[in-house]
Amino acid sequence: MTSFTREDRGWMARALQLARKGLYSTMPNPRVGCVLVRDGRIVGEGWHIRAGEGHAEVHALAMAGGKARGATAYVTLEPCSHQGRTPPCAQALIDAGVSHVIAAMRDPNPRVDGGGFQRLEQAGITTASGLLEDEAKALNPGFISRMVKQRPLVRCKLAMSLDGRTAMASGESQWITGPDARSDVQLWRARSCAIVTGVGSILQDDSSLTVRPAELRIDEPGLAAEKQPLRVVLDSSLRIPLTAKILHQPGKTLVVTADPDREKQNALQSEGVEVVELPAPEGRVDLAALMALLGQRECNEVLVETGATLTGSFLQAGLLDELLVYMAPVLMGSAARPLFDLPLGNMSDRIPLTMTDVRQIGQDLRLTAVPGEPRW
Repeated sequence: MTSFTREDRGWMARALQLARKGLYSTMPNPRVGCVLVRDGRIVGEGWHIRAGEGHAEVHALAMAGGKARGATAYVTLEPCSHQGRTPPCAQALIDAGVSHVIAAMRDPNPRVDGGGFQRLEQAGITTASGLLEDEAKALNPGFISRMVKQRPLVRCKLAMSLDGRTAMASGESQWITGPDARSDVQLWRARSCAIVTGVGSILQDDSSLTVRPAELRIDEPGLAAEKQPLRVVLDSSLRIPLTAKILHQPGKTLVVTADPDREKQNALQSEGVEVVELPAPEGRVDLAALMALLGQRECNEVLVETGATLTGSFLQAGLLDELLVYMAPVLMGSAARPLFDLPLGNMSDRIPLTMTDVRQIGQDLRLTAVPGEPRW
């Protein structure tokens, strides 16, 4: 097992800090940072900004120039070894004459997965991996899920009162949480490749489900606001009205159906909306098939924003990877709607969760939990 020094950890921590700059913009590629160090000093650093543009290593090498020769490269992900949208980074490091490459983690992409290290070692460059690996994995959970499970990471956002209610009996739900929590949700939308909702939520709230730049409370909102996530509406029988706001926003909307009305389908398509038919073994869209479809479309992280029924279906199908629950300091009463529609009858049926984070957002709490045990 490779032994890393305190200095190694410091350089990799910087590489991870750089990688986080791509949190909202690299999709469908992973978020990656790179630091080049020679004689105890940084001579080059970079991060991947957008798919189709230079990877982190390329930017770091460009900054270093001739100083890259003999340097150690600290990269948050194994350098790629294949020709994709851009040339292989492993070869770029070889051509620049670096001496060592330390990666936080292997690339789970089957097209790489050790191939980058092999290519470097064949060129006489020593390699090591596993430095701050958990932190690197936490930065790219959706990319890892897509490579390993062939589906995106599914994250569900919910807002509830202190007594666990999400809407009044009438369906009224705006607004349970305060403006700070709603602004925080915008950041989760911005880092997602797709936002999934059910037609019932659209009929009730007529939501747009867009990233709203004015609500992005970060230092550099430009990258987070430059691209809208794919909006996905589950609508088994095409009940969505042609006037729904979600159909007329910047970006693309995908309506997923099971038994389409061809006339309605044609009308939606004439409005520029894509309609896809998926299997419906129980009269509702097969959620596993939907996630497989989104995986094929290179979606890394999916944010589910919908009601108790569909949220419960995702959980029961074993497709929910993370819960974001915003809890407001209000009480909505016993007649209000619950957080999940889960027909559980016994204590033995309960679904265990692991809390991974709790923090205050304005006057509300944001609870983060995963079903079962943490991923890493």
